[in-house]
Amino acid sequence: MIRIVNVNTYYGSLHALKNLSLHVHDREIVVLIGANGAGKSTLLKTIMGLLPGTTGTITYRGKNIVSWQPAQIVAYGISMVPEGRQLFGSLSVLDNLLLGAYQRIVRSETFYKEDLQSVFELFPVLQQRKSQLAGTLSGGEQQMLAIGRALMAAPQLLLLDEPSMGLSPLMVKEILNTIEKLRKRGTTILLVEQNARMALAIADRGYVLETGKIVLQGSKEELFENQEIQRAYLGKSPDMARWRPHAGR
Repeated sequence: MIRIVNVNTYYGSLHALKNLSLHVHDREIVVLIGANGAGKSTLLKTIMGLLPGTTGTITYRGKNIVSWQPAQIVAYGISMVPEGRQLFGSLSVLDNLLLGAYQRIVRSETFYKEDLQSVFELFPVLQQRKSQLAGTLSGGEQQMLAIGRALMAAPQLLLLDEPSMGLSPLMVKEILNTIEKLRKRGTTILLVEQNARMALAIADRGYVLETGKIVLQGSKEELFENQEIQRAYLGKSPDMARWRPHAGR
């Protein structure tokens, strides 16, 4: 679905992404693993056209989108759930969701109403709280709203940046279950996640970033078994086997 080849991104004089290449197939869940500052969030922002001056190619559905504006990219089928959610806290839950469908509403599309019902089916609590101000929701509910807002743009590719950040273990499991449901519905997902063990458990493949470069890639099984990955990102936890991917998943 998306192929990134030799992408270079800069923050001023800082070379953030260095000849980075990766790909994501249709209906895959691919996880990006790496320490803080490795370039994971930078890559998602680069895909969304938020960082000008990027070089290389980002081919999505057959077109190089590297010079496109963010609004064009959203309209073409990519949405991002940013780190920290970045909701409009003074607006209602419903208004936040409708903002996610803004371009579709401007184009006089009507299917966004069906997608709104789909979001409410995915997250019933949002329908219950649709008139409540977004800033008054719990952390888990805010993350649900952030995902729901991105889904209102009807993306084929969903970029998720640290969806488990600040959430309880129980809510993290719920969010990860939601990600699996979205894939079953046909959405392709590129996931940035600090909780490598849990992210790999639902992923098909993964890439490891260090200082703006891909240093390792493989299936979830290969990454789970890699001793360097275990030492750096998975740790030696007694419950590690609980999150090990099952054969056939």
